Amino acid sequence: MSVMASTSTSGTRTHYTISEVASLTGLPAHTLRWYERIGLMPHVDRSHTGQRRFTDRDLNWLAFVGKLRLTGMPVADMVRYAELVREGDHTRDARRELLETTRRDVLSRITELQDTLAVLDIKIGHYGTASGGTSS
Repeated sequence: MSVMASTSTSGTRTHYTISEVASLTGLPAHTLRWYERIGLMPHVDRSHTGQRRFTDRDLNWLAFVGKLRLTGMPVADMVRYAELVREGDHTRDARRELLETTRRDVLSRITELQDTLAVLDIKIGHYGTASGGTSS
């Protein structure tokens, strides 16, 4: 069941249903509910009928969470980060530290992938040689 998204007086959308957010983000509705249940999503407003009403801020948060997922950050660390955000500005150092750790992990994975790519390029090069390359 879908409710039309609310609009502000300026004509911009202010609220989205779970099905609209699922369509916009590519995340299934059950994943969005799970994110809320485990504390990864901040409090999602509800309509008078109990339907979730997501905001542009929620969409921005989900986009960020998507980037964190791509880094390989464990869900527990993402939830911890979300908790720190909700706790306020005094947690900035802890949030930065968590992101710096994740950044180091991403850089390490990039290095590993570059090494792997170099090996693949060598192998591909063997197959492209006029002499037929090697059998391995």
